[in-house]
Amino acid sequence: MQQLKRMGSIIGAMGCSSSVADRRSENVIRAAILIQKWYRFTMARLEMRRRYSLSIFQSIEYADEQDQLQLSNFFTFMLDNCTHPDSVSQIFTSPSAPQVVDEDLCLKEFENKIDVPDSYYGPRLSFPLTVEDANALLHAFRNEQLLHARYVLQLLSETRRVLKEMPNITHLSTSYSKEITVCGDLHGNLDDLLLIFYKNGLPSEQNRYVFNGDFVDRGKNSMEILIILFAFLLIYPNDLHLNRGNHEDYIMNLRYGFTKEVSKKYKLKSLMRPPKSVRNRQDQMKKRIPTTKPSKHVANQHVAGKTQHISSSGFTEPPGSNLPPDPALKEWKQILDILWSDPRSQNGCTPNKCRGGGCYFGPDVTAKLFERYNLKMLIRSHEFKPEGYEISHDGKVITIFSASNYYEEGSNRGAYIKLNPELTPRFVQYQVSKFTRRRNLRERVGTIESSALKSLREKIYAHRSELISAFAQYDINGTGRISVNDWAAAMESVLQLELPWRMLRSQLAQMNPDGEVDFMSCFYDLKMGQPIKEAQPALAETLCRYRKDLEIIFNIIDKDHSGLISLEEFSQTWRLFTSHLGIDIEDDSIDKLVLSIDYNKDGHIDFNEFLEAFHVVHRLEKKATS
Repeated sequence: MQQLKRMGSIIGAMGCSSSVADRRSENVIRAAILIQKWYRFTMARLEMRRRYSLSIFQSIEYADEQDQLQLSNFFTFMLDNCTHPDSVSQIFTSPSAPQVVDEDLCLKEFENKIDVPDSYYGPRLSFPLTVEDANALLHAFRNEQLLHARYVLQLLSETRRVLKEMPNITHLSTSYSKEITVCGDLHGNLDDLLLIFYKNGLPSEQNRYVFNGDFVDRGKNSMEILIILFAFLLIYPNDLHLNRGNHEDYIMNLRYGFTKEVSKKYKLKSLMRPPKSVRNRQDQMKKRIPTTKPSKHVANQHVAGKTQHISSSGFTEPPGSNLPPDPALKEWKQILDILWSDPRSQNGCTPNKCRGGGCYFGPDVTAKLFERYNLKMLIRSHEFKPEGYEISHDGKVITIFSASNYYEEGSNRGAYIKLNPELTPRFVQYQVSKFTRRRNLRERVGTIESSALKSLREKIYAHRSELISAFAQYDINGTGRISVNDWAAAMESVLQLELPWRMLRSQLAQMNPDGEVDFMSCFYDLKMGQPIKEAQPALAETLCRYRKDLEIIFNIIDKDHSGLISLEEFSQTWRLFTSHLGIDIEDDSIDKLVLSIDYNKDGHIDFNEFLEAFHVVHRLEKKATS
């Protein structure tokens, strides 16, 4: 009996402990589910913020390119009439402005006028170049040294000579177990190029490269990238190949930074000399000089009696021109399509309205092209991709983008492609970081989002008057408040960026308890950089909006790159510009403004300082840094 009681108590105790264990296990599972839900929710929100931030960057970039293309005729006109010694007086008269180096001056003679001082401790090049010279350049650039201007001119002269002798279409064989590495946009990011060489090896006869254009602009080391690539081109002309992108173009360089970089690093007029006039380039096209044609590289291998191809295209001529109708103009338009077009998932071929040039081509267009030319794969660049590459059109089209951190630190990876003898692509991704410790995802997304919203707010402020007018159309009673839908519609109608405005509302404008948007709150945290009392609000906003375009024009006029132009040049340029765009600003307003900023009354103004007065300042950031 006692034994039975003991057994009963033991069983009872076991039953109790079993239920406790079950409850604990159930709580653990519930906790795990809650943590999982929280994690998924947090990651989803971070991914949403990352995606809309990248959408903001890309939309603003494409809108900027639209402006560039729309003004390309005007820029070309300015180049043709303001950069050659015999034509300067056609528009402006400035006796004090130095003349640019004569086109007929032998480059060798000019090189001889540049002495290399004994104090120069950078690389000293001798031609023909060797691998040791290339290694010396890499070492110097890693240590932020500059190559002396004399050696730069010699390098450019030799590169020009070699490129002129090369065909427009180069066939690269992948037979004999040789691989080919294809790189995309670098955009002045030297660290990306150095990382590619570190991971993949330097160019050589056994390690061949194709660089798909867009070497320059945006980044701060475009010149160093060109010098390195040109050096290896001279050493291995059959193993390193350079295509041209839309940024290998003088007018694009004026807008996106390469011209300013060269001017800052090398104060030599010969390095900054613009190309010959459009009509001279047209004559060159007729004479079939290689440097005026699109460059294309095709790797091929014969398999089972068929030829498999992979091509990557480049471009040479600046978009937009007032040329008379002729075959050269038709060819120009074809090159424009090659330069600016992007693939998309929908069938057909439609104008690329986002960029303002080229077209969108669908899988059906790719299929027809491949069938006609017996192609296997198209590797192209020119388009930002968050992962550094993208495969589209059933694997037939690959976009490769090699500039990591393109918009902001942590915004994207870079990548390159390795092609084996069977032309099977292998992707290598990477991301350069300037931080000593790896930042977590929340920190990276926060940095990207903050930078994207800053750019968007500047865009909003530059269109302040138009936006207020658009808001007023929905604010019938003049309350200063409109619905979220109306606010979003007004934003898109003016800015045309195709952004998720309802999602972005909380970051851009305040909402009252009734759920209406205080539309003037879009501008609360923004103001003009250094207010000039002589500038009327409409004039100040116009100068703010077209600051980049005016900077290009002033750089064209500033032939000696001193940063100074005469008051007469400034006024006449402004009148030409406003006339071209149909901007209605009274001449007296700009004349008074120009006179007010000629501080030392010498008849010249520092246009960089002038334009700096019309950039947007974020009030909160200014308070934080003060």
